[in-house]
Amino acid sequence: MCNTCGCNITPANEHLVQSEGRLAYTEDGKAAVTVLQSLLHENDHQAGHNRQHLDYFGALAVNLMSAPGSGKTALLEATIQALGDEFRIAVIEGDLETENDAARVRALGAPAVQITTGSACHLDAHMVHNGLHQLDLASIDLLFIENVGNLVCPASFDLGHHLNVILLSVTEGDDKPAKYPVMFRSADLLLLTKTDLLAVLDDFDPATAEAYFRQLANPAPVVMVSARRGNGLDAWLAWLRDNLQAYRQRLPRDETRSLTLAEEGVRCHRSSAPAASHADHHHHHYDHHHPGHQEI
Repeated sequence: MCNTCGCNITPANEHLVQSEGRLAYTEDGKAAVTVLQSLLHENDHQAGHNRQHLDYFGALAVNLMSAPGSGKTALLEATIQALGDEFRIAVIEGDLETENDAARVRALGAPAVQITTGSACHLDAHMVHNGLHQLDLASIDLLFIENVGNLVCPASFDLGHHLNVILLSVTEGDDKPAKYPVMFRSADLLLLTKTDLLAVLDDFDPATAEAYFRQLANPAPVVMVSARRGNGLDAWLAWLRDNLQAYRQRLPRDETRSLTLAEEGVRCHRSSAPAASHADHHHHHYDHHHPGHQEI
């Protein structure tokens, strides 16, 4: 289990370690005491499976991660309103309980699948796999995965997505990139959110937040946004358009991204477990003539 919070066993993968599950016993037939290595290997295997399925249908998956209350759902609402006529958007929502966020997305006409994780503090590839089965991927251009609010564990789990977007609210403190380096090293884009509140805050300096971010040797863009006021949304939308176009250009060459996780996060959740090989991620063959019969 996770060295810090025991979060590797989730409602979606617990069948692997329960009685008669694939990981319930060791090779000598005894009940397994440590299942971390196998669980993480299974997660990576499922993640590669998920990504291959998304690539078959050409759906770009963006993983949104942040602390609770950073404005992920508000950003999604603004994004759907701005791009809903341009792209087909769907959302997988992750929360410990309630369907509140999914209901907000559905109210704007976008399909949304709510995943309630119970006590698990992050989504995993098995949960996302279950969510994909509830969506018509052939009718999706952009799939947003709104991860559970948490600045630790989500960055260490490959879901089968293509890009990581980290949100940092100006109400949280400009030193968060330094305090949570695993999360911020994984970012393909850093969004500083709720920037309309900067006028009444005197303890958040965007330049300081970006300086801490750059100290992690991450060259990803930093964009300041306010979903409520619309500030900075043009830059965010342009980033999405550019990445979707680049993704579609890579698809015919089978060069879509195989996610690389931050090394500290891998060590935290794997202990000494070896990473799954590239071949493990991509060994399944799909019948391109019968997409309805593909396994995921």
